[in-house]
Amino acid sequence: MAAITLIDDDENIVASVSLALESHGHAVKAYYDGASGLEAVEASPPDLVILDVKMPRMDGMEVLRRLRQTSEIPVIMLTSKDDEIDEILGFNLGADDYMHKPFSQRLLLERVKAVLRRARPDDEDLAPMAGSAAAAAGSKVMKRGKLTLDPARHDSLWDGKPVRLTVTEFLLLQALAQRPGFVKSRDNLMDAAYDDQVYVDDRTIDSHIKRMRKKFRQVDPEFDSIETLYGVGYRYRES
Repeated sequence: MAAITLIDDDENIVASVSLALESHGHAVKAYYDGASGLEAVEASPPDLVILDVKMPRMDGMEVLRRLRQTSEIPVIMLTSKDDEIDEILGFNLGADDYMHKPFSQRLLLERVKAVLRRARPDDEDLAPMAGSAAAAAGSKVMKRGKLTLDPARHDSLWDGKPVRLTVTEFLLLQALAQRPGFVKSRDNLMDAAYDDQVYVDDRTIDSHIKRMRKKFRQVDPEFDSIETLYGVGYRYRES
């Protein structure tokens, strides 16, 4: 179903996760340090990267940071650290999802399926149940002032200039731009960007919004179309 690159220095985790993924039809390439994994991903981009945080030669945060300079490939982070700082940092750097070790293979498979579904909404093998957030997301090109969103191509343009967004960022922006001027609570945005089985807290949404604003301001320093209503949520203001 998908080409997946797994980067983790724990041989037992690599073996068990690879077996679980391959048993569900995925093609897995595994690497045991960050530098080798990053080189492989850059040479032959997969559909998804599963990335450990603590590794030799180059840790997962640095791999993610470098990867996000050139690519928006979906990334699921793995960590043995029960530390919220790592999780927030990972989302700030552009991770799409996060899992703490130890984790069940079944839960990982569900997370993989959810991230791939968000990245490939037209894939029939990954088709969501009716009524889910992914099913509700529109497939037509959306234009809101200077903003153009093309879900089928995962393209985002601001005043004709491309802005590279991760899967999660794209879905959040799409949810906001669908109804300019209307406030979306963080819970509303969670529903738009994540499947029901995935729980994220408010700070995760804030991290994605912060990173998204930064990307648009690199194209247009005057960008201010995503407004924060403190204690309430966010809204899109059509320019």
